[in-house]
Amino acid sequence: MGDPEVLEEGASEVQPLKASLLFISVFIIAACGLVYELVAGTLASYLLGDSVMQFSTVIGVYLSAMGLGSYLSKYIHRGLAQRFVDLELAVALVGGFSAPLLFQTFARTHAFRPALYLTVVVIGVLVGLEIPLLMRILRHQVRFKDLVAQVLTLDYIGALAASLLFPLLLMPKLGLVRTSLAFGLLNAGVGLWSTYLLRPLLGATFAMRLRCGVVIGLLGAAFLGANWFTLAVEEEIFTDEIVYAKASPYQRIVMTRGRGSFQLFLNGNLQFSSADEYRYHEALVHPAFAVKPGAKRILVCGGGDGLAVREILRHPGVEEVVLVDLDPAVTDLAAKMPLLRELNAGALLDPRVKVVNADAMVWIAERKGGAPFDLAIVDFPDPNTYAVGKLFTTRFYKLLKRQLTPDGVAAIQCTSPLMARRAFWCINTTVEASGFQARPYHLAVPSFSVWGFVLASPMPFEVPHQALPDLRHLTDDAMAAMFVFPKDMERVPTEVNRLDNQVLVHLYSEEWNRWS
Repeated sequence: MGDPEVLEEGASEVQPLKASLLFISVFIIAACGLVYELVAGTLASYLLGDSVMQFSTVIGVYLSAMGLGSYLSKYIHRGLAQRFVDLELAVALVGGFSAPLLFQTFARTHAFRPALYLTVVVIGVLVGLEIPLLMRILRHQVRFKDLVAQVLTLDYIGALAASLLFPLLLMPKLGLVRTSLAFGLLNAGVGLWSTYLLRPLLGATFAMRLRCGVVIGLLGAAFLGANWFTLAVEEEIFTDEIVYAKASPYQRIVMTRGRGSFQLFLNGNLQFSSADEYRYHEALVHPAFAVKPGAKRILVCGGGDGLAVREILRHPGVEEVVLVDLDPAVTDLAAKMPLLRELNAGALLDPRVKVVNADAMVWIAERKGGAPFDLAIVDFPDPNTYAVGKLFTTRFYKLLKRQLTPDGVAAIQCTSPLMARRAFWCINTTVEASGFQARPYHLAVPSFSVWGFVLASPMPFEVPHQALPDLRHLTDDAMAAMFVFPKDMERVPTEVNRLDNQVLVHLYSEEWNRWS
């Protein structure tokens, strides 16, 4: 009888031209497989933080599952062409709907992590089956050494294309949900395309093409409704009405309104509430001016919402403010959206303010010439990922020190000394290790709990005690009280946060996770 695979997938049954066209499928399915992996890793980083941990575990689980899929392919003996088409539809459904389903799981259940890794395993196994099956289908059309070379080359090129398209085009233009659905459509398209290329091996194809049409229809409908779906999920996550939502290349930006205030969230993390942000921003800005009154040139790192700049411009001696914030979507929102522009008093439209959209660490490292700054206000998000954690390292603070006058002052937000005590004091220790004199302080911000800051200067300085008149919260007495720490927030010994270890990210995640 001979080899059943030879009889079923014989060399004479697939035309050479169609066999060559099948190699295009290799490129597409490689790109799709990598995109699903990137979607899972990015989504986990957005929702869970600690991007290194999330990408490491997602990649490891995904690659292991691909290996399992490749191993399992040897147990498929007959109907390879049919199985390949069915496999493409399965990948299209699971991979395409992976982002919307995981978002739903996060919003509605407490089983996000199991769902994440189960999804990654299923996609990995299915993707791991694809290339071995296709190679077995093509093995009678191409010499083995050429088959391996061509398939693997196209596989790697497809992965490269996906890795470039994902950050440069897909995330900024489509977002996570529509990206996964779009590549699900591509996988389903490969399935439909294969029913024509493999027609001699498939027999009746009507039912198979009908299944392809149904899958393409489902994914297409979901793609068209992706914006509605994303907003519906976010309404489950956020308790108040959503008044603005946008995905930038760097983060998901959401503004909500309710109970007489509005809030800004970045990647699901609260940045401020209009009800009490004045407490935070008065504490961030005015103690630095109390140490160096008459400061003229101010650098603001982060703070794209313009609220710190609003407080800076209260000081009549200010001549220039340079705001360096990574995301133009945030600074544009702060300058143009009436609700936020009213809150920041149009600070970013002031002629004394220059907005630079850049990575602050890269910007200060590359800045050459120009007068040094009298003050620096450092208002980065909390160090819950390594991408942000680098901005709390000795490397960053030493670069910052070069941009200041010899008696310049920096004010740095440092997370909560109550909720994340070791992380707070790690930042203080790191500032000191960078050549600064440091004075830590704190105050209560109801939306965030107790919050902490560090004043730093290359020169010794006294604790400030004189506030501007007519502030909403700070008085002379209140400013002096901020520098006194109760027993449960007193200093504890910690390591220095350096660029090569980023111990701060571990401390921060460990301490804040106790409260979640």
